[in-house]
Amino acid sequence: MADNFEKATRRPRADSIRNRERLLQAAAAVFSAGGPDASLEAVAKRAGVGIGTLYRHFPTREALFEAVYRHEVDHLGDLAEQLAGEAAPVDALRRWAHAHVQVVATKKGMLAALALAAHGPSDLYAYSFDRMSKAAGLLLERAVAAGEVRADITPEDLLRALVGMCYMHDQPGWLPRALHLVDIFVDGLRVR
Repeated sequence: MADNFEKATRRPRADSIRNRERLLQAAAAVFSAGGPDASLEAVAKRAGVGIGTLYRHFPTREALFEAVYRHEVDHLGDLAEQLAGEAAPVDALRRWAHAHVQVVATKKGMLAALALAAHGPSDLYAYSFDRMSKAAGLLLERAVAAGEVRADITPEDLLRALVGMCYMHDQPGWLPRALHLVDIFVDGLRVR
């Protein structure tokens, strides 16, 4: 009984943490290139681990998709905090919005699978919406407090606008146009 308690409370080993991180990075790359049907063996190979290691960390394809998605959401949340501390308010907002669009651009192959996980009443949707709303809110509040951005936009408005700008992600040349739209949108938020 004590052995089970120790196993349950023991922190993951450093190599296990590194393997998980490598698997997430490899999965993002493989799924981006090959779509949701990309081979899990290709993910394990790219990460430099065996398929058993992949399944120990992520017992199903869906678990791996969800983990990659959460990882990207966390990255955007962390980026908002970083930018809030080092960039001018409007520049931080613009750079974060650009990063949001870039995530969509690099994850086009995963969007079908992620749509199933992220567009419904699920823990993943709630987590994603909360994390992104807080990140957008942090940057908007800072820009409003500096008197640089109008105060009548909510974090949810910003997220809706970004989703709309990425809507035609499957069309050739959409990325430069979407980034241009981000710039127009952010400029339109500025207080004149």
